[in-house]
Amino acid sequence: MNIQPKITPVLDPGFVPAVLWNRAYEAKVATDSGAHDIKIALTRQDGTCFIWAGRILPHTGDNVALNKTYVERIVKFLLWQKGGNIILVAGDDAIADMLAGLYCKGGEREFDWDFIGTKIYGAPITVKAVTESEIPKETSDSMTLGRNLDGCRIGFDLGGSDRKCAAVVNGEVVYSEEVEWNPYFESNPEYHIEGINDSLQRAAAHLPRVDAIGGSSAGVYVNNEVRAASLFRGVTPEDFEKHIRRVFFTLKERWNNVPFEVVNDGEVTALAGAMGLNDNAVLGVAMGTSEAAGYVDAEGHILPWLNELAFAPVDYSSTGGVDEWSKDMGVGALYFSQQAVARLAPRAGFEFGDMPFPEQLKKVQAAMAEGDEGARKIYETIGVHFGYSIAHYADFYDIRNLLILGRVTSGEGGQIIIDKAEEVLKAEFPQLNIQLQVPDEKTKRHGQAVAAASLPKVG
Repeated sequence: MNIQPKITPVLDPGFVPAVLWNRAYEAKVATDSGAHDIKIALTRQDGTCFIWAGRILPHTGDNVALNKTYVERIVKFLLWQKGGNIILVAGDDAIADMLAGLYCKGGEREFDWDFIGTKIYGAPITVKAVTESEIPKETSDSMTLGRNLDGCRIGFDLGGSDRKCAAVVNGEVVYSEEVEWNPYFESNPEYHIEGINDSLQRAAAHLPRVDAIGGSSAGVYVNNEVRAASLFRGVTPEDFEKHIRRVFFTLKERWNNVPFEVVNDGEVTALAGAMGLNDNAVLGVAMGTSEAAGYVDAEGHILPWLNELAFAPVDYSSTGGVDEWSKDMGVGALYFSQQAVARLAPRAGFEFGDMPFPEQLKKVQAAMAEGDEGARKIYETIGVHFGYSIAHYADFYDIRNLLILGRVTSGEGGQIIIDKAEEVLKAEFPQLNIQLQVPDEKTKRHGQAVAAASLPKVG
């Protein structure tokens, strides 16, 4: 299909925005008398179920490739947005067969099949053709976590270079500290356990008592269990299962079983933003080492979703960026991160060779501060990518506020990203009323700690 964006990213003229491609496909479906309904359920072994329903072209001739792109890209987005390892397809057995051939060992989506399936949900992804009556009812209980500010609480955030921890009394930070550590390549589980506990003890020393503990970290956490997290990459699989998977249960016991909740850091960032804005329907996107995201729904709840938008497709171009981890093309990590800057830098005239991505970003930021036109083009390109992707995200999320943060967005370049994204939204999607926001200074300083501390309910 011929997709013509109104605004073309200056360094990426081949960009095919997912939102425009999908709308062109749906317009084609609307004029085809043979189009038919399809319903897909994404489920987990605990009974959680998400439903997507749409219409597709007759699965014949040239339509086969179009259907594959449309359905597979949506399924891929849903897998990393909401999570699940059982895919049920009603309405077209050929579509089920196509997905089964992709999400399997040796298939194009083997990474997702194994990582989401085995590592996160305990069994590889399976795809099954069913009748519509066999599609379960949608169930997705929101987690009533956050905005609990009563009492004496500890909030922590575990990063790759430091552990942040704060003591909070009735919503006010009375102590905060960052302690350097280097967890990535530590194989001894005790290093991680004792390190986290040390930070909790430091904060507790500034409280008369500890009523609750809340924390955040990069990775996937399900019901306080660690399912996948780069912090623990150095731990052997055996020690991970024995000591790390339920590390926060171990720590909870040490702290007299006070209410103890841990979630992905993106969710806490979104919650901190919602608390700072005093509003909800917040999607937070952090452009850092990769793309991180979190979401607070219109009722102010954190949902039991993955929100790992680094792996969610945003570009349907056949020449898009390729993620070295998943081997997939056009996913967010290559467009909204330090990797994005490194991918675009040669096109803007920079020659960095094998320089690490964080150092490349610093060089581009320094060039931007000096008014370099090539650096400006990098940020403009990311901004156009982002504007179209925000509209794409809005097809999957209810968004009133889009919170933007991360190292890539610091300095003048960050404002250029926002300006170009807003230009795209105004030109292409005027019906969307989404406010692009950056965290205020109070939220930047203490918002994450207060939001994390507010996760558990007391009593």
